[in-house]
Amino acid sequence: MKNDRWVFHKDVAPQYLDSGVVRYVLAYSGDVMTVENHFEKGAVGALHHHPHTQITYVVSGKFEFEIDGEKHTVEKGDTLLKTDGVEHGCVCLEEGILLDIFTPYREDFVED
Repeated sequence: MKNDRWVFHKDVAPQYLDSGVVRYVLAYSGDVMTVENHFEKGAVGALHHHPHTQITYVVSGKFEFEIDGEKHTVEKGDTLLKTDGVEHGCVCLEEGILLDIFTPYREDFVED
């Protein structure tokens, strides 16, 4: 799937995480990756950090995000920037979808 020019959502295998989150790894190359995450209300994206820059776009729902110790509630249309190494996480307040863009791609999300 790496470097596939066309990635159709219906063909992407969901990754069911044990925290009420379903991940869909969409188009990606070595430089950039797109990931869609579906959150159930109350699901938690535990605080973590990684050596990737990440932009999150809130497609739907409402979330409380913490980035580098600062908390804000975000909803549809909001975007967040998490530079490499910065600790971040979230709690889903209303069922929703987050679209993440990573650079470089998250090798730990795929089996290439």
